[in-house]
Formats: sequence, C-alpha cells, structure tokens
Amino acid sequence: MSYHSTPPKQTTSPSLPTYSARDLTENGDQAQIVLGDQIYTLRITRAGKLILTK
Repeated sequence: MSYHSTPPKQTTSPSLPTYSARDLTENGDQAQIVLGDQIYTLRITRAGKLILTK
C-alpha cells in the first residue's frame, strides 16, 4: 500500500488574468508593483519561489 499523495493539478481560471513572473521581471529577478500609493517588490528567488515585499 502506498501513502504517497498526488500533488494537486494547477489550473488557471479563464476569468482571472494570468501573468508570467518572468515577463513581469523582464527576464530578471525583480519587479516593482504599484497598488494605490504603495510600491511592492516582487522577487524570484534562486529556488524559483516568489516573494512579494512592501
């Protein structure tokens, strides 16, 4: 008997806008995102994770 679980499939909703993080960072590793009067930094780590900071 196996206790390994299958990871959930990642699907995109057709009603949500979808953006590539690589496009947002213009193939770099950082981008700035503005929301109202706040500026956030989106960073792609070496491990391929995303970090969003104020």
